[in-house]
Parts: sequence; C-alpha cells; structure tokens
Amino acid sequence: MLHEKTIDHLLTIHEIYHEPNVLEFPRGREILAKYPDAKLIEVPSHNQIPELFGFEGSVEDWLWNKKNVLILGTKKALSARPNTRSSHWVAPSQSNGCTMSCSYCYVPRRKGYANPITTFVNIEQIMGYLTRHAGRQGKKLLPDAIDPEYWVYEIGENGDCSADAAICDNVKDLIALYTTLPNAKLTFATKFVNREMLNYNPQRKTRIRFSLMPHTMSKLVDVRTTPISDRIAVMNEFYEAGYEVNVSFAPVIYYDGWLEDWRRLFTEMNEVLSEGVKRQLATEIIFLTHNEALHNVNLLWHPKGEEVLWRPDIQQVKYSQTGQRNVRYKNNLKGELVNELVNLCTELIPYCVIRYAF
Repeated sequence: MLHEKTIDHLLTIHEIYHEPNVLEFPRGREILAKYPDAKLIEVPSHNQIPELFGFEGSVEDWLWNKKNVLILGTKKALSARPNTRSSHWVAPSQSNGCTMSCSYCYVPRRKGYANPITTFVNIEQIMGYLTRHAGRQGKKLLPDAIDPEYWVYEIGENGDCSADAAICDNVKDLIALYTTLPNAKLTFATKFVNREMLNYNPQRKTRIRFSLMPHTMSKLVDVRTTPISDRIAVMNEFYEAGYEVNVSFAPVIYYDGWLEDWRRLFTEMNEVLSEGVKRQLATEIIFLTHNEALHNVNLLWHPKGEEVLWRPDIQQVKYSQTGQRNVRYKNNLKGELVNELVNLCTELIPYCVIRYAF
C-alpha cells in the first residue's frame, strides 16, 4: 500500500508574489484564477524579493514559505545550455525553486535559502524557443551514452517538475510538445509522485528519472519528499503510461553501513520492478557535494542532517565557478566509494545501465 504525500500536503498557496505583467499571459490568468483566496503581492521582478531570496534569517519561516508562497514571473533570457551528462541540453527553465526541502539541495545556495516555487507564465515563448532550437539541431545521427536516437533536453534542473505539474500545465504542455518534435525528447529527475501525470500521453518521449537513495538516509535528508518505496512502486505504472523510466542515484552519501543499505534498496528494486522497466532502466551515480554556506544555514533548522552531510574528516574543499566553498569526499576515498557502488550495481541490478558515476 502506498503512503504518498499528496500535493495538498506540500502546497497550500496563501501568498502569490507576481510580476506586473503576468495577467497578460493565459497561464498567469489560469494560475491566479486557481488560487482566488491568495494574497497578491506585486513585485518588480521574480528574483528581487528581499524577504524571500538570499535571506538566511528567514530560516524559521523556511517551510512555511515553501508550502504557502508561490511566485509568478516571466522567463526573460531564453537559451539552451549545452550539457554532457543526463542530457545534451539544459532547457530554459519553466520554473525554479521547490516546495520540498532536501537539506543537500544546491538550488537554495544559488537562488536564496527560503526559495519557494517560481513559475514562469510565458510558457508559449519557452516552447517556441525549444521548437526552434530542436529544429536547428537536425537529426541525431550517432548514438551516445545519453540517448541512442534523440537529442535530450533537461527541463527540471532548478526544481521538481512533478510538483510543478500540480500548479499548472507547464510540464504537461512541454511533455506534449516533445511528442511532436521528431528528433528530441525531454527529461527530468523527481522526488515526488504526482499520479496525475499518469494521465499524460508522453509516447516514450519523456524520460522521468526517479531519484533514489537508501530509505534511512532519505528519511533524514529528503525533507517533504515522497518516500523511497512509493517512488519505486509507481515506476511500473509510469512505464505503462508511456514514459521512459530511469533512476538517479544522487546524491550518494557515505556513512557507516551505507553499502548494505544500498544492497537492500537494489534488492527492493529487483522485487518490485517489472521486466519492461528493467529492460530500459539506466541511472547516473552522483556522490554528494555540499556547501559551507548551506551547511551553516542547515545548522539552524536541521542540524541532524549535517552530521552526515558535513564531514570535514573525509571531505576536501572544492571551489565552485562562482567562488563558493564546496566540499566533496577526498579523492582517494571517493574513488574507492564509486567503485564499490558501481560493483554492487553490476552484481545486483546488472540490467541497469550506468551512464556515468562520479
């Protein structure tokens, strides 16, 4: 029996910050009509809201903001950034921010710590750009580790599309768009089960990647997400609904007994997943990178999680391109850990292709 978090547990919108022109767009009018009782607060820009963005002092209101606040704006700069891992391109965002509160998440460190969902209402412009971009790529002639046939576009880099889909039809519209593009498909990773998405018609042109980690660790650091067993249990249904179903082992966190916990997770996958899912399953393996500023904020609201995320004894400093002080497992240790997990995958879930592991 599933014990999924419903979107009503995650979102009860009481306040909507919005740019002045959102009513000019059909999607903006739809969303405002959906939440008629919400307090409307006009702001000059979706990323200039001092009381929400970059304000570590709001940590006591963190979860309230994530559950009760929505931001509406327009995506100004439309560009697809080249990628070389789970996709060929990162699409211009249809949203950013998230209603969930995973304590390791990199998005808050870039866009402010109290970071609820921002939905972009100019979805027609975003879709028009993506149609033209895919058209310029032409037919994909050579198979690669990302996909044997299609150019793949990541649409969920800065949020969780399954939660976004409960607010409006941006994700549904994008899924429908890619069924019409002969040379492209879309992808996103998710930690939330949104069963409404089973009613879409993706025609194998959407690759949904369910993020997985051992149960005990997920309960500690995957705050406000769907339980791991529920994510695994629904994968067969998403495959039958026409999705390409993959998984994402990320972030991988090292702790005493970690490998045995992964063994139990893989055993559960073996028992639950259908043969159809197994035949097309692939994953990426990404070990934890943490951030000093995020660590300091987490100490104020979720210090227990930092006991496993912040491990100076086994981590080394890695400065980001923006100069932030990040930490990751020391090179020699990390090499051993990667090999151990890859070997366990090969032993227990040999049908699951590993696109990359680092």
